[in-house]
Amino acid sequence: MTDRPTTAFADVTEAEIRAAFDAEDYVAEDDIVTTVLLALRLGKPLLVEGEPGAGKTELAKVLAARFGSELVRLQCYEGLTAEHALYEWNYAKQLLAVQSGGSPVDRADGGSPTTDADADPRDPSVFTEEYLLERPLLRALRADADRPPVLLVDEIDRADDEFEALLLEVLSDFQVSVPELGTVRAERPPVVVVTSNRTRALSDALKRRCLYLHVSPPSFEKETAILERKVPELDGLVASELAAMAARLREEPLRKPPGAAETIDWARAVAALRDGGGDGAVGTADAGSAADADGPGTDGELAPETVRNTLGCLLKEVEDVERVDDRLLEELLAAAERARSEA
Repeated sequence: MTDRPTTAFADVTEAEIRAAFDAEDYVAEDDIVTTVLLALRLGKPLLVEGEPGAGKTELAKVLAARFGSELVRLQCYEGLTAEHALYEWNYAKQLLAVQSGGSPVDRADGGSPTTDADADPRDPSVFTEEYLLERPLLRALRADADRPPVLLVDEIDRADDEFEALLLEVLSDFQVSVPELGTVRAERPPVVVVTSNRTRALSDALKRRCLYLHVSPPSFEKETAILERKVPELDGLVASELAAMAARLREEPLRKPPGAAETIDWARAVAALRDGGGDGAVGTADAGSAADADGPGTDGELAPETVRNTLGCLLKEVEDVERVDDRLLEELLAAAERARSEA
């Protein structure tokens, strides 16, 4: 490995990190604050693992927003290649340049490319910056701004093992090798956040290059605090009810347990229904039922029909939705009632 470039956040303080999370309404425990602080001070990539919806991606967004940095996001998927992650050559422009006999600029905005069997797209003269198309990794390494960007490599576990190997040079030395241009090294290393949903094991080589942070599903207290911050228009007691029901649901053997992101969506949905008025016309299946008295138009307890009709915000698998039968619905409402009485 080569000497690591100096990090731009070597002097960041814990108070600044806490203020960053607080300003962006991100509820962070001490272990998150400390690990992020160390990643910034040491200039190390941060590998964040946890269930979907736990706030892993949001963490990178918070850092970018708070420090005024560009967020460069690489969404990983199966079959992701170097061309899509690092760089590509603008072959159409190269072909035009070759066909024009050395006047690529004149032809770049001009006529349509034509087939030329004699054209050699591997001509070294067209493998220059002018024909280079940056993709997220190269763009993050070559960023020229006052603040280094935040590079979010999102859901690395969706990519193939081969792509992990491609990342190693970036994670260890903040550089990549472009055969035609040589080594491209970041003068100001980006803040790198790599997220994983743990759908497969990552390589030891990748883990060694990163600081590690596991984000657990939120506790009832944390989730209530998250909802109060993220959905301030919702009554605090209702926020505690929703958090209690989400926690109870996570005790079930669901195919996809709800994360904090789903609970936030659920809370926003309930708030939106309540904003829609108290006539019970929205979100209430039985307009004549007793549930309407505490329906979506009030700040009272959540009605059973409101809970049932909005489960699609929280659960994303039909088997999980069907699991919420009358018995489980009663248990969810009982958990909500306990939360309200203890608040």
